[in-house]
Amino acid sequence: MEDFSLYVPLITVLAATWRMATPIIFAAIGAMFSEKAGVLNIGLEGIMLIGAFSGFAAAVHGAPIFVAFVFALLVGAVAGAIFGYLTVYLKTNQIVVGAAFNLLGLGITGFLYRVGDFGSSGIKISNPISIPFLADIPFVGPILFQHTPMVYLTLPLVFMAFFVLYRTAYGLNLRAAGDYPNALAAAGQSVNLHRFSAVVLGCSIVSVGGAFLTLSYTNQFVEGIVSGRGFMALAVIVFGRWTPLGIFGASLLFGLFFALQLFLQTISDAAIPYQAFQAMPYVLTIVVLVLVGGRSNAPKFLTVPFQR
Repeated sequence: MEDFSLYVPLITVLAATWRMATPIIFAAIGAMFSEKAGVLNIGLEGIMLIGAFSGFAAAVHGAPIFVAFVFALLVGAVAGAIFGYLTVYLKTNQIVVGAAFNLLGLGITGFLYRVGDFGSSGIKISNPISIPFLADIPFVGPILFQHTPMVYLTLPLVFMAFFVLYRTAYGLNLRAAGDYPNALAAAGQSVNLHRFSAVVLGCSIVSVGGAFLTLSYTNQFVEGIVSGRGFMALAVIVFGRWTPLGIFGASLLFGLFFALQLFLQTISDAAIPYQAFQAMPYVLTIVVLVLVGGRSNAPKFLTVPFQR
């Protein structure tokens, strides 16, 4: 009988891959909705920070994990409504608003964390769930069937996104808002309303991705805890060609690099600075954008405000 203990390092890295990819999946899927409708949201970093802090604050004050996630989702929806109003109805520059949200998210969460006197407060986070029988399968079990609920939830999230976009009238209208807004308006549909709803929906999902970091990954909030995952999500959308399944696969690739750099830090020779391994996911972000280049299939009216 084969000794699977020899594969422990590989199992460790692969098991961490899906977990590391989870916040990126949520952020990228959420941002994909708004981009499909024609609104570019580069403020993912800030919105994820807001979600991370909101979920943490709710949990610190006694809310169950599920309620804390719902609270983060609602706060993300409010942030999305503000973002959508500024960019869709006031037609403010989407890049500027996104950059402002990144600064706002970093500043306001840091401020509230300090004035709230959370100190080194820890919270109870969601525990991994081992799926009966499947979790005991050698090699495959620890990789696929021993995760927290939010990790498993990425699968229905991807299929939900696919179904909404490609199997519903709302999804058809949403995609038309990004590719053929004039045709959508001619059909009697409100382009701005579809864009606004897409931004609110997207920011809600992005915020949940941030909450994952405090409620399912660590047990506390740290200023800047998102650590660039929002920007990675933007690259993932491009690499995944604005499709839910493509985004899921690209996110796993980024998750693999995150898991690999953590593992390499534990076995690295002292001659190799650990910062070199920490930079791996960010280098991958740049490489992906360079390789994809102009071969993307972005919505035709992405960043373009609608004018009749």
